[in-house]
Amino acid sequence: MTKAIVVIPTYNEIENIESIIDAVFSLTTSFHILIVDDNSPDGTYVKVKELQTKYKDRLFLEVRNKKSGLGTAYVHGFKWALSNEYEYIFEMDADFSHNPNDLERLLEACKDKNADVAIGSRYSTGVNVVNWPLNRVLMSYFASIYVKLITGMKIHDATAGFICYKKNVLENIKLDRIKFIGYAFQIEMKYRAYVQKFNIVEVPIIFTDRTKGVSKMSSSIIREAVFGVIMLRIRKLFNKL
Repeated sequence: MTKAIVVIPTYNEIENIESIIDAVFSLTTSFHILIVDDNSPDGTYVKVKELQTKYKDRLFLEVRNKKSGLGTAYVHGFKWALSNEYEYIFEMDADFSHNPNDLERLLEACKDKNADVAIGSRYSTGVNVVNWPLNRVLMSYFASIYVKLITGMKIHDATAGFICYKKNVLENIKLDRIKFIGYAFQIEMKYRAYVQKFNIVEVPIIFTDRTKGVSKMSSSIIREAVFGVIMLRIRKLFNKL
């Protein structure tokens, strides 16, 4: 059986958490789930603990002391998944902006179509985003163009957060050197895979904005992305990546 795990970072996702877990476990493919929760005040991790009795040996939980950023949550989850010898490791949001049904398409790209990294891409076949305000769409779309220009990566959706990694990618990507926590984290992960010449494939998806809960986007995350891309390129030029 394929060992595949979906890492889902959470902070105050009580309105979504049970539904997203049920949706993943309803798929034909037998995925496992790791929730990395940053001690959510709304009790998200408490609900996950309750659901662990229903999904024994399939649903796992790591609770951190405080809110410490998306990037560090994923790194924590990736290390946990590697230590437990999963072959395919996914990242996905808890708010249904990523359709759980697309997990199987990303897995197929890595398992059967020679991808090392499969990206659920909003922009590889146009702009496939639902319910985002125009300014948010434009910011995200042009951010990917900006990343292309600075880094040279031929990726249409560099800030995407719906991804499948093969185990060997995360083993070689130097997770302890990851510096960024927001949009820049997503870019940094892809850039490190690109520099090491892993095969990166984009799988078209439709991204739908959350209908429950509150977005974690902030101006500091946007600034990190803008300047972080330049820093990544400079580090690469000086072999400091």
